[in-house]
Amino acid sequence: MKEFVISEVKAETAVIVGLITPQQDEEKTKEYLDELEFLADTAGAQTVRRFTQRVNGPSAVTYVGSGKLQEIKQFIQEEEDNEREVGMVIFDDELSAKQMRNIEKELQVKILDRTSLILDIFAMRAQTANAKTQVELAQLRYMLPRLQRLWTHLERQGGGSGAGGGKGSVGLRGPGETQLEMDRRIILQRISLLKKRLEEIDKQKTTQRKNRGRLIRVALVGYTNVGKSTIMNLVAKSEVFAENKLFATLDTTVRKVVVENLPFLLADTVGFIRKLPTDLVDSFKSTLDEVREADLLVHVVDISHPGFEEQIKVVNQTLKDLGASDTPTMIVFNKIDNYHWTEKEPDDLTPETSENISLDELRNTWMARLQDNCLFISAKNKENIDEFIRVLYSRVRELHVQKYPYNDFLYPVED
Repeated sequence: MKEFVISEVKAETAVIVGLITPQQDEEKTKEYLDELEFLADTAGAQTVRRFTQRVNGPSAVTYVGSGKLQEIKQFIQEEEDNEREVGMVIFDDELSAKQMRNIEKELQVKILDRTSLILDIFAMRAQTANAKTQVELAQLRYMLPRLQRLWTHLERQGGGSGAGGGKGSVGLRGPGETQLEMDRRIILQRISLLKKRLEEIDKQKTTQRKNRGRLIRVALVGYTNVGKSTIMNLVAKSEVFAENKLFATLDTTVRKVVVENLPFLLADTVGFIRKLPTDLVDSFKSTLDEVREADLLVHVVDISHPGFEEQIKVVNQTLKDLGASDTPTMIVFNKIDNYHWTEKEPDDLTPETSENISLDELRNTWMARLQDNCLFISAKNKENIDEFIRVLYSRVRELHVQKYPYNDFLYPVED
């Protein structure tokens, strides 16, 4: 079962497809496709071509219009004629079973959507039993409404011709059960089993959290690939896997950190992404409990990314969905070493864009109002890290005094 969603992604080539709609302009679509290309690269696929179409909304039958689908088909055939086989076509939104079936029938190649690609990466990254169980549950939930794709032969299993002089086997006459019904039953049983397993894991995790003692919990949150694990390694001096790929972290890592004479817990969590499948959020409940139960959230942002403000909105919305939007938060703008801007010529009268804003000018925008709750660092080059640790210490100390007023032997209360 599982092999259907975990597609065998080798060094395959891919074509990616997105839509330009009234709600999603050309610039935003380009940004989304850049991210989709990065997702494909993380999964091990090389993008060879992008297709976009300007429409009012996705087609219920084939996602894109019939003309655009023929254009994609023609490109795939041309590549095949030149012995450059296209391994898959990836769509930027979640496809319904009907859309997937129709597109696959027309293009005759493997079809993936954004959700199945994210699930593929999650399956590749999962290391612990907890993460593997969560990913499998999300995959099965995704697969359930799309089962029809797997079975074009829907003959009855063990069914006969019913009453009378039919040719069915003795004892097996009757309507029988289609392969589709059988698979649906098996998947539902498996989902039920995985849910029970996750409930047990959840209980263990809750017990672990209760046993952590009188310590303030700090969670690093943010968009995927913004540098949370690198910050974790710097502050906690631990060896958490960090890589310039999407979803390098799947399992929550918790470390005890001591700054001066104040111990606290620091958690590195799974990164968020736009259009994150709902099933995935539900499946990763026990992992995201670290975020829900944190006393302080450190929201890490990649300031070198052109759409960082959009990413902040995505993270804030996800935190709201998790019920963690009221938790005290400090925002950390990472990767200042990678920030680039273009200075406008004095005689250039065109409107200023985000590309023409220097880092110093950016600091004086809405970020200036956040004061100490906003820091600019480079975790890779260890720039401004001492200031970050100092501010983090003062915030944790403040929370510690409020939460454990009688536990002040760790440090002198007066400054």
